[in-house]
Amino acid sequence: MPFAPVSGEPSLETTTLRVPIGGTAICIGAQYIAEDFLRAEGFNDLQYIRMPGPSVSKGLASGELDIGLQFSGPLMIRVDAGEPLVILSGGHVGCFELFGGDRVRAIRDLKGKTVAIVQLGGPEHVFLASMVAYVGLDPSRDINWVTFPATESKQLLAEGKIDGFMGFPPDPQDLRSKGIGHVVVNSMMDRPWSQYFCCMVAGNRDFVRKNPVATKRALRAILQAADVCAHEPERAARFLVDRGYTENYDYALETMQMVQYDKWR
Repeated sequence: MPFAPVSGEPSLETTTLRVPIGGTAICIGAQYIAEDFLRAEGFNDLQYIRMPGPSVSKGLASGELDIGLQFSGPLMIRVDAGEPLVILSGGHVGCFELFGGDRVRAIRDLKGKTVAIVQLGGPEHVFLASMVAYVGLDPSRDINWVTFPATESKQLLAEGKIDGFMGFPPDPQDLRSKGIGHVVVNSMMDRPWSQYFCCMVAGNRDFVRKNPVATKRALRAILQAADVCAHEPERAARFLVDRGYTENYDYALETMQMVQYDKWR
């Protein structure tokens, strides 16, 4: 039976919702903090599908996922390719930071250099490629892209074996605490990147069309969680640690305090 809210709102078309879980990113914490809000909206069959962060846009397009947060770049590429995705809302502004080695002080210094990313076509690759193109370089010819897990990339940067690494929380916090590299670009502060959404809420197009009430209320729950991140950072950070989404409370708290979660409006 459809869930009938006490408030008199229309009933949910479905009480099942599939959202992504996986990866190490703290910046999408609103997606996890939304759990109680989603259940309060009537989603009593809330299914967290384990999926690496770079694969979320693919999972949404294929219908494996119904709704989720992901970096805007891969989402827009799939929408532009005609895949069945709908971008519903901004999630937050900023989270990525570009770290450089001794030979890199500006984005243009990456020409001819080696930069580590997790996956070609993934969020880090797409975002940094757009930065490189913005300053007049050709991301396909001017950069030597190499793929490593983030843990290996940070060690390679410390050893001077790569020149750049694009990371999102908790990686920037970890690099700063260990004194590895230096920040070249901070997308939370540096224009023009700080003027645009970083992560956005997207849904599978068929799910959105068939379930407009469920979509609206799932989105509301995620944005309520974003407000918790913005206005109650200690509570949000403690939730992420207590539920096992991340280990370091200080890193989580710094993320909640720095990322602009209140800009979805």
